[in-house]
Amino acid sequence: MDDSRDDSRTGARPVIVVTGATGAQGGGLVRAILSDARKVFAVRAVTRDPRSEQAAALERAGAELVAADFDDAASLVHAFRGAQGAYCVTNFWEHFSPEKETVHANNLATAAQGAGVEHVIWSTLEDTRLKVPLSDTRMPTLMGSYKVPHFDAKGAANRAFIDRGVPTTFLLTSFYWENLIYLGAGPQKDAHGTLAMTLPLDDAKLPGIARDDIGRCAFGIFKGGAQWIGKTVGIAGEHLTGPEMAAALTAALGKTVRYNAISPDDYRSLDFPGAEDLGNMYQYQRDFNAEFCAARDPQQARSLNPSLQTFTAWLAANKQHIPL
Repeated sequence: MDDSRDDSRTGARPVIVVTGATGAQGGGLVRAILSDARKVFAVRAVTRDPRSEQAAALERAGAELVAADFDDAASLVHAFRGAQGAYCVTNFWEHFSPEKETVHANNLATAAQGAGVEHVIWSTLEDTRLKVPLSDTRMPTLMGSYKVPHFDAKGAANRAFIDRGVPTTFLLTSFYWENLIYLGAGPQKDAHGTLAMTLPLDDAKLPGIARDDIGRCAFGIFKGGAQWIGKTVGIAGEHLTGPEMAAALTAALGKTVRYNAISPDDYRSLDFPGAEDLGNMYQYQRDFNAEFCAARDPQQARSLNPSLQTFTAWLAANKQHIPL
Protein backbone atom coordinates (compact mmCIF):
# COMPACT_ATOMS: atom_id res chain seq x y z
CA MET A 1 0.00 0.00 0.00
CA ASP A 2 1.31 3.45 -0.94
CA ASP A 3 0.02 6.52 0.89
CA SER A 4 2.00 8.97 -1.25
CA ARG A 5 -0.75 9.36 -3.89
CA ASP A 6 2.01 9.13 -6.53
CA ASP A 7 1.44 5.44 -7.13
CA SER A 8 2.60 4.17 -10.52
CA ARG A 9 -0.66 2.23 -10.67
CA THR A 10 -2.63 5.44 -11.21
CA GLY A 11 -0.31 7.31 -13.58
CA ALA A 12 -2.11 10.25 -15.15
CA ARG A 13 -5.46 8.49 -15.19
CA PRO A 14 -8.30 9.94 -13.12
CA VAL A 15 -8.76 8.07 -9.86
CA ILE A 16 -12.02 6.52 -8.66
CA VAL A 17 -12.12 5.87 -4.90
CA VAL A 18 -14.22 2.86 -3.98
CA THR A 19 -15.48 2.37 -0.45
CA GLY A 20 -16.62 -1.09 0.55
CA ALA A 21 -13.98 -2.33 -1.88
CA THR A 22 -13.88 -5.83 -0.42
CA GLY A 23 -17.68 -6.09 -0.32
CA ALA A 24 -20.34 -6.93 -2.88
CA GLN A 25 -20.97 -3.58 -4.55
CA GLY A 26 -17.55 -1.99 -4.13
CA GLY A 27 -15.74 -5.17 -5.13
CA GLY A 28 -17.76 -5.36 -8.32
CA LEU A 29 -16.81 -1.80 -9.24
CA VAL A 30 -13.12 -2.39 -8.51
CA ARG A 31 -13.18 -5.44 -10.78
CA ALA A 32 -15.02 -3.53 -13.51
CA ILE A 33 -12.44 -0.74 -13.50
CA LEU A 34 -9.47 -3.11 -13.44
CA SER A 35 -10.84 -5.31 -16.23
CA ASP A 36 -11.55 -2.37 -18.55
CA ALA A 37 -9.43 -2.83 -21.67
CA ARG A 38 -9.20 0.94 -22.23
CA LYS A 39 -8.03 1.59 -18.64
CA VAL A 40 -10.12 4.77 -18.43
CA PHE A 41 -9.68 5.08 -14.66
CA ALA A 42 -7.31 4.06 -11.93
CA VAL A 43 -8.93 2.67 -8.80
CA ARG A 44 -8.19 3.34 -5.14
CA ALA A 45 -9.70 0.68 -2.91
CA VAL A 46 -10.69 1.81 0.59
CA THR A 47 -10.51 -0.84 3.30
CA ARG A 48 -10.25 -0.91 7.06
CA ASP A 49 -7.67 -3.67 6.88
CA PRO A 50 -5.29 -3.48 3.91
CA ARG A 51 -3.56 -6.62 5.24
CA SER A 52 -6.63 -8.80 4.68
CA GLU A 53 -6.49 -11.42 1.96
CA GLN A 54 -9.38 -9.74 0.09
CA ALA A 55 -7.52 -6.42 0.08
CA ALA A 56 -4.25 -8.07 -0.93
CA ALA A 57 -6.01 -9.72 -3.87
CA LEU A 58 -7.24 -6.32 -5.07
CA GLU A 59 -3.74 -4.90 -4.81
CA ARG A 60 -2.30 -7.81 -6.78
CA ALA A 61 -4.93 -7.16 -9.46
CA GLY A 62 -3.78 -3.55 -9.79
CA ALA A 63 -5.74 -1.49 -7.26
CA GLU A 64 -4.14 1.10 -5.01
CA LEU A 65 -5.03 0.39 -1.39
CA VAL A 66 -5.71 2.97 1.29
CA ALA A 67 -6.75 2.34 4.88
CA ALA A 68 -9.76 4.26 6.18
CA ASP A 69 -12.62 3.76 8.61
CA PHE A 70 -16.15 5.12 8.24
CA ASP A 71 -16.06 6.12 11.90
CA ASP A 72 -12.95 8.24 11.28
CA ALA A 73 -13.84 11.23 9.10
CA ALA A 74 -10.20 12.34 8.84
CA SER A 75 -9.16 8.98 7.40
CA LEU A 76 -11.83 9.32 4.73
CA VAL A 77 -10.66 12.81 3.77
CA HIS A 78 -7.18 11.36 3.33
CA ALA A 79 -8.53 8.48 1.24
CA PHE A 80 -10.54 10.77 -1.06
CA ARG A 81 -7.81 13.35 -1.64
CA GLY A 82 -6.93 13.78 -5.31
CA ALA A 83 -9.72 11.55 -6.60
CA GLN A 84 -12.02 12.51 -9.45
CA GLY A 85 -14.79 10.13 -8.43
CA ALA A 86 -15.93 8.20 -5.38
CA TYR A 87 -18.29 5.30 -4.88
CA CYS A 88 -19.90 5.56 -1.45
CA VAL A 89 -21.72 2.61 0.09
CA THR A 90 -22.43 1.70 3.71
CA ASN A 91 -23.11 -1.70 5.25
CA PHE A 92 -26.13 -1.65 7.58
CA TRP A 93 -25.96 -5.42 8.14
CA GLU A 94 -22.55 -5.13 9.77
CA HIS A 95 -23.98 -3.30 12.80
CA PHE A 96 -27.80 -3.16 12.39
CA SER A 97 -27.79 0.51 13.44
CA PRO A 98 -29.49 3.14 11.26
CA GLU A 99 -28.00 5.84 13.47
CA LYS A 100 -24.50 4.53 12.83
CA GLU A 101 -25.23 4.36 9.13
CA THR A 102 -26.31 8.01 9.23
CA VAL A 103 -23.00 8.97 10.83
CA HIS A 104 -21.10 7.01 8.19
CA ALA A 105 -23.00 8.66 5.32
CA ASN A 106 -22.34 12.10 6.76
CA ASN A 107 -18.64 11.31 7.12
CA LEU A 108 -18.50 10.13 3.51
CA ALA A 109 -20.28 13.23 2.24
CA THR A 110 -18.04 15.51 4.31
CA ALA A 111 -14.92 13.77 2.99
CA ALA A 112 -16.11 14.06 -0.62
CA GLN A 113 -16.87 17.74 -0.14
CA GLY A 114 -13.55 18.43 1.57
CA ALA A 115 -11.57 16.59 -1.11
CA GLY A 116 -13.41 18.35 -3.94
CA VAL A 117 -14.49 15.08 -5.57
CA GLU A 118 -16.09 15.87 -8.92
CA HIS A 119 -18.53 12.95 -9.10
CA VAL A 120 -19.87 10.79 -6.27
CA ILE A 121 -22.14 7.78 -6.59
CA TRP A 122 -24.10 7.26 -3.36
CA SER A 123 -25.63 3.78 -3.12
CA THR A 124 -28.99 4.55 -1.61
CA LEU A 125 -32.53 3.20 -1.15
CA GLU A 126 -36.00 4.64 -0.60
CA ASP A 127 -36.97 6.26 2.69
CA THR A 128 -40.14 4.22 3.09
CA ARG A 129 -41.53 6.65 5.70
CA LEU A 130 -42.39 9.03 2.89
CA LYS A 131 -45.15 6.58 1.88
CA VAL A 132 -45.68 4.73 5.15
CA PRO A 133 -45.35 7.25 7.98
CA LEU A 134 -44.60 6.06 11.48
CA SER A 135 -48.27 6.52 12.41
CA ASP A 136 -49.33 4.08 9.65
CA THR A 137 -50.29 0.74 11.19
CA ARG A 138 -50.00 -1.28 7.97
CA MET A 139 -46.58 -2.38 9.17
CA PRO A 140 -44.90 -2.10 12.57
CA THR A 141 -42.58 0.77 13.44
CA LEU A 142 -39.10 -0.56 14.24
CA MET A 143 -36.39 0.86 16.48
CA GLY A 144 -38.76 3.67 17.41
CA SER A 145 -38.19 5.76 14.27
CA TYR A 146 -38.20 3.53 11.19
CA LYS A 147 -40.37 1.31 9.04
CA VAL A 148 -37.56 -0.33 7.04
CA PRO A 149 -34.41 0.70 8.93
CA HIS A 150 -31.87 -0.36 6.31
CA PHE A 151 -33.82 1.50 3.61
CA ASP A 152 -34.89 4.55 5.59
CA ALA A 153 -31.45 5.49 6.89
CA LYS A 154 -29.92 5.39 3.41
CA GLY A 155 -32.79 7.36 1.88
CA ALA A 156 -32.64 10.03 4.57
CA ALA A 157 -28.87 10.26 4.14
CA ASN A 158 -29.32 11.58 0.60
CA ARG A 159 -29.56 14.98 2.29
CA ALA A 160 -25.98 14.62 3.55
CA PHE A 161 -24.74 14.83 -0.04
CA ILE A 162 -27.34 17.33 -1.29
CA ASP A 163 -26.90 19.80 1.57
CA ARG A 164 -23.11 19.84 1.15
CA GLY A 165 -23.37 20.48 -2.57
CA VAL A 166 -21.58 17.24 -3.43
CA PRO A 167 -22.04 16.39 -7.15
CA THR A 168 -23.85 13.11 -6.69
CA THR A 169 -25.62 10.35 -8.60
CA PHE A 170 -28.07 8.48 -6.37
CA LEU A 171 -27.97 4.77 -7.24
CA LEU A 172 -30.94 2.56 -6.35
CA THR A 173 -29.93 -1.09 -6.25
CA SER A 174 -32.01 -4.28 -6.19
CA PHE A 175 -32.15 -7.68 -4.51
CA TYR A 176 -28.81 -9.44 -5.00
CA TRP A 177 -29.30 -12.85 -6.57
CA GLU A 178 -26.21 -13.85 -4.55
CA ASN A 179 -28.48 -13.70 -1.49
CA LEU A 180 -29.65 -17.14 -2.65
CA ILE A 181 -26.11 -18.37 -1.97
CA TYR A 182 -24.82 -16.47 1.03
CA LEU A 183 -27.72 -15.17 3.11
CA GLY A 184 -30.06 -18.14 3.34
CA ALA A 185 -32.59 -16.71 0.91
CA GLY A 186 -32.37 -19.71 -1.40
CA PRO A 187 -34.72 -22.70 -1.57
CA GLN A 188 -35.21 -24.60 1.69
CA LYS A 189 -36.77 -28.03 2.17
CA ASP A 190 -40.29 -27.95 3.60
CA ALA A 191 -41.90 -30.55 5.88
CA HIS A 192 -42.46 -32.81 2.87
CA GLY A 193 -38.87 -32.54 1.62
CA THR A 194 -39.82 -30.28 -1.29
CA LEU A 195 -37.62 -27.28 -2.00
CA ALA A 196 -39.48 -24.02 -1.45
CA MET A 197 -38.56 -20.38 -1.92
CA THR A 198 -40.31 -18.32 0.76
CA LEU A 199 -41.17 -14.67 0.19
CA PRO A 200 -44.02 -12.42 1.42
CA LEU A 201 -44.66 -10.87 -1.99
CA ASP A 202 -47.88 -12.55 -3.18
CA ASP A 203 -47.74 -12.12 -6.98
CA ALA A 204 -45.65 -8.92 -6.95
CA LYS A 205 -42.43 -8.71 -8.92
CA LEU A 206 -39.02 -8.58 -7.24
CA PRO A 207 -36.34 -6.52 -9.00
CA GLY A 208 -33.10 -8.49 -8.83
CA ILE A 209 -29.54 -8.19 -10.08
CA ALA A 210 -26.18 -9.94 -10.00
CA ARG A 211 -23.93 -8.09 -7.59
CA ASP A 212 -21.08 -7.67 -10.09
CA ASP A 213 -23.55 -6.00 -12.45
CA ILE A 214 -24.06 -3.28 -9.85
CA GLY A 215 -20.35 -2.47 -10.09
CA ARG A 216 -20.46 -2.58 -13.89
CA CYS A 217 -23.42 -0.18 -13.94
CA ALA A 218 -21.61 2.16 -11.56
CA PHE A 219 -18.62 2.04 -13.90
CA GLY A 220 -20.93 3.04 -16.74
CA ILE A 221 -22.17 6.01 -14.70
CA PHE A 222 -18.63 7.18 -14.00
CA LYS A 223 -17.78 6.87 -17.70
CA GLY A 224 -20.89 8.91 -18.52
CA GLY A 225 -19.69 11.66 -16.23
CA ALA A 226 -21.56 14.88 -15.56
CA GLN A 227 -24.76 13.86 -17.38
CA TRP A 228 -25.62 11.65 -14.37
CA ILE A 229 -24.93 14.18 -11.63
CA GLY A 230 -28.04 15.13 -9.67
CA LYS A 231 -29.99 12.15 -11.02
CA THR A 232 -31.41 9.07 -9.37
CA VAL A 233 -30.54 5.93 -11.32
CA GLY A 234 -32.27 2.64 -10.52
CA ILE A 235 -30.93 -0.67 -11.80
CA ALA A 236 -32.10 -4.28 -12.03
CA GLY A 237 -31.29 -7.29 -14.16
CA GLU A 238 -34.92 -8.46 -14.27
CA HIS A 239 -38.24 -8.07 -12.45
CA LEU A 240 -39.55 -11.53 -11.56
CA THR A 241 -42.47 -12.87 -9.53
CA GLY A 242 -41.94 -15.59 -6.95
CA PRO A 243 -43.37 -18.27 -9.26
CA GLU A 244 -41.11 -17.08 -12.09
CA MET A 245 -38.04 -17.30 -9.86
CA ALA A 246 -39.10 -20.74 -8.64
CA ALA A 247 -39.57 -21.95 -12.23
CA ALA A 248 -36.11 -20.67 -13.21
CA LEU A 249 -34.57 -22.36 -10.17
CA THR A 250 -36.37 -25.61 -11.02
CA ALA A 251 -35.00 -25.55 -14.56
CA ALA A 252 -31.46 -24.69 -13.44
CA LEU A 253 -31.21 -27.07 -10.49
CA GLY A 254 -33.05 -30.00 -12.00
CA LYS A 255 -35.13 -30.22 -8.83
CA THR A 256 -38.64 -28.93 -8.21
CA VAL A 257 -38.70 -25.59 -6.41
CA ARG A 258 -42.07 -24.20 -5.40
CA TYR A 259 -42.92 -20.65 -4.39
CA ASN A 260 -44.08 -20.42 -0.79
CA ALA A 261 -45.99 -17.15 -0.49
CA ILE A 262 -46.43 -16.19 3.16
CA SER A 263 -47.74 -13.07 4.83
CA PRO A 264 -45.42 -10.25 5.90
CA ASP A 265 -46.49 -10.94 9.51
CA ASP A 266 -45.34 -14.55 9.17
CA TYR A 267 -42.07 -13.45 7.59
CA ARG A 268 -41.44 -10.93 10.38
CA SER A 269 -41.84 -13.76 12.90
CA LEU A 270 -39.11 -15.92 11.35
CA ASP A 271 -36.16 -16.65 13.59
CA PHE A 272 -33.18 -14.83 12.10
CA PRO A 273 -31.59 -11.41 12.69
CA GLY A 274 -33.28 -8.67 10.68
CA ALA A 275 -36.47 -10.64 9.94
CA GLU A 276 -38.71 -7.73 10.98
CA ASP A 277 -36.76 -5.27 8.86
CA LEU A 278 -36.86 -7.55 5.82
CA GLY A 279 -40.53 -8.40 6.39
CA ASN A 280 -41.36 -4.70 6.28
CA MET A 281 -39.13 -4.27 3.22
CA TYR A 282 -40.90 -6.98 1.26
CA GLN A 283 -44.29 -5.62 2.32
CA TYR A 284 -43.27 -2.17 1.08
CA GLN A 285 -42.12 -3.64 -2.23
CA ARG A 286 -45.39 -5.59 -2.53
CA ASP A 287 -47.68 -2.70 -1.62
CA PHE A 288 -45.91 -0.18 -3.88
CA ASN A 289 -44.77 -2.66 -6.48
CA ALA A 290 -45.44 -0.74 -9.67
CA GLU A 291 -43.54 2.31 -8.47
CA PHE A 292 -40.75 0.28 -6.88
CA CYS A 293 -40.15 -1.65 -10.09
CA ALA A 294 -40.45 1.42 -12.29
CA ALA A 295 -37.63 3.03 -10.32
CA ARG A 296 -35.33 0.11 -11.27
CA ASP A 297 -35.21 -0.12 -15.05
CA PRO A 298 -33.40 -3.10 -16.62
CA GLN A 299 -33.17 -1.20 -19.91
CA GLN A 300 -31.34 1.65 -18.24
CA ALA A 301 -29.09 -0.84 -16.47
CA ARG A 302 -28.28 -2.51 -19.79
CA SER A 303 -27.45 0.85 -21.38
CA LEU A 304 -24.86 1.36 -18.63
CA ASN A 305 -23.70 -2.26 -18.65
CA PRO A 306 -24.22 -4.10 -21.94
CA SER A 307 -23.19 -7.40 -20.33
CA LEU A 308 -26.09 -7.22 -17.82
CA GLN A 309 -27.13 -10.74 -16.79
CA THR A 310 -30.64 -12.17 -16.68
CA PHE A 311 -31.61 -14.43 -13.79
CA THR A 312 -31.34 -17.47 -16.06
CA ALA A 313 -27.83 -16.50 -17.14
CA TRP A 314 -26.81 -15.86 -13.54
CA LEU A 315 -28.19 -19.27 -12.50
CA ALA A 316 -26.27 -21.01 -15.26
CA ALA A 317 -23.03 -19.63 -13.86
CA ASN A 318 -23.86 -19.93 -10.15
CA LYS A 319 -26.35 -22.76 -9.59
CA GLN A 320 -23.69 -25.06 -8.15
CA HIS A 321 -23.07 -22.59 -5.31
CA ILE A 322 -26.69 -22.48 -4.08
CA PRO A 323 -26.89 -24.63 -0.93
CA LEU A 324 -29.75 -27.12 -0.95
